[in-house]
Amino acid sequence: MIVPNARNITEDEYFFGHKACAGCGGSLAVRIALKVLGERAVAVLPAGCMSAVGFNFPQLCFGNNAMISTFAGTASMMTGVEAGLRARGISDFQIVGFAGDGGTADIGIQALSGAIDRNDDIIYICYDNEAYMNTGTQKSSLTPFGASTTTTPVTGRVKGNTHEKKNMFEIVAAHGIPYAATASIGYLEDYMRKVRKASEIRGTKYIHVLAPCPTGWGVDSDETIDLARAAVDCGLWPLAEYENGVFHINREIKDLDGIRSYVRGQKRFRHLKDSDLEHIEKMRDLRWEGINKTWIKN
Repeated sequence: MIVPNARNITEDEYFFGHKACAGCGGSLAVRIALKVLGERAVAVLPAGCMSAVGFNFPQLCFGNNAMISTFAGTASMMTGVEAGLRARGISDFQIVGFAGDGGTADIGIQALSGAIDRNDDIIYICYDNEAYMNTGTQKSSLTPFGASTTTTPVTGRVKGNTHEKKNMFEIVAAHGIPYAATASIGYLEDYMRKVRKASEIRGTKYIHVLAPCPTGWGVDSDETIDLARAAVDCGLWPLAEYENGVFHINREIKDLDGIRSYVRGQKRFRHLKDSDLEHIEKMRDLRWEGINKTWIKN
């Protein structure tokens, strides 16, 4: 067996020419998903990091057809593209959307909800870097508790974001969607399996992948993968699936004490006190208490 390296991998493995920051988790999430889905995938991206990263005239770093949608319209444009290709008698394609946390959980949730309601045959992938990163690290509804952003700064009595992260995975599942999953770029094989599985299911599919942003999180660019893995292992980012009305947990907590090392290494959390960390641990434990009662382990 030949071990892939920089000298023997094929050109298909290169996501060349893009403008992402070094260590960008979002660009890895997009590249890996398109690697699984292949050249017949048609990608839709709203205004956000990945549209800025991938579309720089006259360059297009996608090997397949791709287009930019309105910020709020990722899912609705996916619906239109899917219907248009089907109307032309084309069947060997896969519509996939890549939207960030703000484009999904804030401004894009209405269009996504409508697509799920119609059960359009699309794969919606939310790459979650936990803030509006390409416009300057503003808070989104998927920004975690305590995180410092430009709209939830640490100044005087203000101590970062005071809200809990919205649970998009279970919100989507509550629609009765055919398939939903959470993933992390720290566990790429699991992510690839879920993208492949989603492509084999008819109807609307949703994958929520954690994709750290070194710039916004205040970490070195070579820490992206380790952080994405640590978030799973300390229980803050459960790897799970929802299918046929049942939740499955794919990986249990590996390191119960890992929250402190995970949080302390990031500049956005540097101001947190022990009482804040105890709150984060309490909220994690409450969530896992519910998971352990009702979700199936596999």
